[in-house]
Amino acid sequence: MNDKVFSEINKIIERDNKATTYKFALLRGVIDIIQDNSPYITIYGNKVFIPTGLLIEKWMMYYYPILESQISIPQSNGEKNLSFSIQLQKLISIYKNRHGFIGFYEDLKRNGAPKDLNNEFLLLSKQIYQAITTMPMKHIGYSINHRLYSIFSIETGRRNLIPYVFDVNFLIDSFGKFSIPTDYYQSFKILGSFINGQDSLLLKWAEFSVNASKKRLSQEEVIAVVAKNPMTDRDIRHSKKIFESELKNSGKLYCVWTGDPIRQYEIDHVIPFSVWRNNDLWNLLPTKRTINNIKREKIPTPETIEKHKEQLLYYWEMLDKVENIKFQKEIKVTLLGNNSELVWQDSAIKQLQQNCEYLISERGFEAWNC
Repeated sequence: MNDKVFSEINKIIERDNKATTYKFALLRGVIDIIQDNSPYITIYGNKVFIPTGLLIEKWMMYYYPILESQISIPQSNGEKNLSFSIQLQKLISIYKNRHGFIGFYEDLKRNGAPKDLNNEFLLLSKQIYQAITTMPMKHIGYSINHRLYSIFSIETGRRNLIPYVFDVNFLIDSFGKFSIPTDYYQSFKILGSFINGQDSLLLKWAEFSVNASKKRLSQEEVIAVVAKNPMTDRDIRHSKKIFESELKNSGKLYCVWTGDPIRQYEIDHVIPFSVWRNNDLWNLLPTKRTINNIKREKIPTPETIEKHKEQLLYYWEMLDKVENIKFQKEIKVTLLGNNSELVWQDSAIKQLQQNCEYLISERGFEAWNC
């Protein structure tokens, strides 16, 4: 990292083409993927490679609430619509009777889209892919380097696969990879939370829409929609049912952080929900109430994870047995990535340790030892 990269990022945000909000969506998506510490990110030499499918999924999440909103929030100058707005609005209409934004999110991330909607999701994905790769990826950095694809490079294109189950795993497998320079990756990794904060990308996005509406909208109205997230609550209901059943059958559970037998327990987010909005089965494990109160929003250190690896794996293997498809789908996307063909337990523990180390040492969250 160096000052030159920081200066270039600032110039990209301020100067590069602003005909639509695509630039903001691209930068926001890449930063979010990096901040998630996705296991699918790979580094070779001076390039960092990221599945384009992860970016497509982010765009679906960003633009769904904007196009669903009762308030008209312009995303382009003039009367021109986003290239994928008609198709996304079609799915929004369908999901009005399928739990709306949350139902859309759950199908894409966990359940898989209903088979009768596979073609609709596939068409939307292709349109978003086309928008991403031929517009913001192509033009970002032109004001600095005076050439196209100067920051983002399309490394492998999409494959013409037919989805058996349409979900985020299909997106990852089907839409190739793009790359960015390692200097940009390191900058986004450390400062991405500031760049993506309301004082920067989200605010710029809101400013654009306010201006495009001829000042009919306020920044507050726009930000409330643009920053909307389907994961607003700590949802432990499904996990609670699984552990209640286990308690009823075996007569006891064990605290994941002490190994002590427990009958009264709470569900702990291994990585706190406030830090990472994740309600995956692997991240929700039973613990003593006193331990949960101490841990709170702290991040378990890699040493703590290693110390309690046996208890973590005990529950992960139990969950894998009880909810195999759901558990494997979730842990593949968030912890395993391309390592899923190996012994998944070892790969998942290692990635969890890396995620926690990253959150502690580079993001500055408080460490927790037990």
